[in-house]
Amino acid sequence: MRKGFVFGKFMPFHKGHEAMIRFALSYCDELSVLICCSNKETLPAPVRQVWVEETFRHDPRIKVLVFQYDESLLPNTSETSALASELWAAQFKFLFPDHSLVVTSEPYGELVADYMGITHMAFDMKKGKYPVSASKIRSNLPETWQYLPDAVKASLVTKVVLLGTESTGKTTLTTRLSEHFNCTGVLEAGRDIITDSNDFGINDLYLIAREHAARIDRAAKGPSPLLVIDTNVHITLSYGEFAFNTELSVDRGIFESNRADLYLYLNHDAPYVQDGTRLSEEDRNRLDASHRRVLDKYGVTCEEIRGGWDERFEQAVVLIEQLMQRKLESWHQFAEKLHYA
Repeated sequence: MRKGFVFGKFMPFHKGHEAMIRFALSYCDELSVLICCSNKETLPAPVRQVWVEETFRHDPRIKVLVFQYDESLLPNTSETSALASELWAAQFKFLFPDHSLVVTSEPYGELVADYMGITHMAFDMKKGKYPVSASKIRSNLPETWQYLPDAVKASLVTKVVLLGTESTGKTTLTTRLSEHFNCTGVLEAGRDIITDSNDFGINDLYLIAREHAARIDRAAKGPSPLLVIDTNVHITLSYGEFAFNTELSVDRGIFESNRADLYLYLNHDAPYVQDGTRLSEEDRNRLDASHRRVLDKYGVTCEEIRGGWDERFEQAVVLIEQLMQRKLESWHQFAEKLHYA
């Protein structure tokens, strides 16, 4: 049985890394993926481990390991160095005494293999197949989004949720904002499952909660680093209390899928429109109060959106732009700390 290993920092894990691991798998029976985490790095090791494990969750041949080390004892560099390679080779030999293959996409891979007395196989050394690196992603996340595996996208995507009672323009605004920002819009599942707000059962609400979370999860792995989402699980919970005086029991995973970076609450000062399937205006306003109580109970802080349709759009655009600017600055500050490739 041939055992091999690959190693890296994976900050973040990207499709070049994924392809290298798949390449390595084609040459061995068992593969160890070693995540090397320095004591000076700020990206948690468990996050990186989940990215790799989730990407290869269906392949039992892979074992993902974390190696925490002190930079005063081991060098932290991506440069090809005989001394660094010798030190790391000794550590790898201790960790993988029965492995006979190492796969890398860097020149130092050959040195490491020589010091270990094992075989080195190079993968895409010139980065021709996957013209991406962790440093490029850290410097420009939006432009390199396409190079992230689904597991990484799901943890880095920015989510904006539009909340509010009926006839406040959530669906229209979701569509308009997604077109404006050229991003993915997630429409509420409730409109497809319940055709009349005056005629539904409690099981419908559970179905909505599951389906809406599934839609968000699918969209989070899509082509855009920004999602604009129409409604969330707290609104479904509010319907349970409002219509059935019942607190729904929802899985923690559904809450996690619905967790967002920004919540915009659409005030019910907009003109009420009855399309034949909605609550009466009086009940609509009572539902608004229910929504606010539930959001407050769960500690969800919202930005209030008021006024006419164009005013709502303009307010939302400003708030989303401010969010994205904060996220960009935060990412750049974070990337500066991750000064290793």
